[in-house]
Amino acid sequence: MTVRTVVTGVAVAAPNGLGTEDYWKAVLAGQNGISELVRFDATGYPSRLAGQILDFEAKDHIPSRLLPQTDVSTRYAIAAAAWALEDAAVGPDTLPDYDMGVSLSTAQGGFEFTHQEFQKLWSKGPEYVSVYESFAWFYAVNTGQVSIRNAMRGPGIALVGEQAGGLDVVGHARRVIRRGTRLVVSGGVDSALDPWGYTSQLSGGLVSTVDDPARAYLPFDRAASGHVPGEGGAVLVLEEAGSARDRGAPKVWGEIAGYAATFDPRPGSGLPPGLRRAAELALADAGLEPGDIDVVFADAAGSTAGDRAEADAIREVFGPRGVAVTAPKASIGRLCAGGGPVDLATALLSIRDGVVPATAHTSDVPEEYGIDLVTGEPRTLAVRAALVLGRGRWGFNSAVVVTAG
Repeated sequence: MTVRTVVTGVAVAAPNGLGTEDYWKAVLAGQNGISELVRFDATGYPSRLAGQILDFEAKDHIPSRLLPQTDVSTRYAIAAAAWALEDAAVGPDTLPDYDMGVSLSTAQGGFEFTHQEFQKLWSKGPEYVSVYESFAWFYAVNTGQVSIRNAMRGPGIALVGEQAGGLDVVGHARRVIRRGTRLVVSGGVDSALDPWGYTSQLSGGLVSTVDDPARAYLPFDRAASGHVPGEGGAVLVLEEAGSARDRGAPKVWGEIAGYAATFDPRPGSGLPPGLRRAAELALADAGLEPGDIDVVFADAAGSTAGDRAEADAIREVFGPRGVAVTAPKASIGRLCAGGGPVDLATALLSIRDGVVPATAHTSDVPEEYGIDLVTGEPRTLAVRAALVLGRGRWGFNSAVVVTAG
């Protein structure tokens, strides 16, 4: 018997919208979530832009006792998980606790929390360092906090795979459901916009130094100059289709129909990059042909080399201008582990409403890329299946196929 994994709950926490519907309205309206950094004085930094969530008041979303225990990224994860579970009409008593698991990704951990504790250590002494530092920094903390808060004692995992990790963790959740767990909370959230976390992102050399928020992150544009870091992500509630039906889930957003991950070959090997293979394997896993895909949500590195490599992969799979391509992350920045889950949520919204959001700001796509990038305005399109791509630095490639279910 084939086990189908469907999405019954969605929640987005993004720089241009807090909550799924606010985010969707902002994306369709082309609202830019990239702005000058306000978390600290970045005057002396070579880059000073970020996709920041500016309207999240933590005490309005999580219990006060958790505030001294949690990094900003964990607060986003806890809030988004609560919204997703509410969307799915799931509470602690909906299913047996061992039938519900948590599978979340973060690639950066609790940077801001740790930075604050380092400052206490250096300025006051070790006795002032919070005991919660022992876990607040850790990559597994989001999974742990969401598990504890929602009494989910089923399989739990924290997966670290840079930008691709947010898709890998959804693929893992699908495997867990196939093995018998009825429900898994999955997705990814990241935030590292304190001085230390931001510096670590700049050190990779891939962040744009353009200071115009509308020109700094231009994926697939001839003027592409790098990306802008962002914060936030998305959480999805995944369920075995029959179990969701039996418990009376109020809605099914779509199905996680296919997934694959690959690694790029060793530099200098002469072998092609692995993104095309990830896309083809995900399509095969879904039992679909390239012609069945209506839109591709691109990883969108925002660098000439990265964009060209991704355009090559898309063109080789779908043919020249063979499928609509979009990168709505251009209006929120790259969210690391949160980027892929936000794209999955956006793909499900495209399926629901029959519209593909535009790639904000990009306007001059090189003809040789051979891709049909949606720019300018959203495109009305009946979307039945979407391919979401994610890549991480040093060769991670992931692809997820979502369908109307």
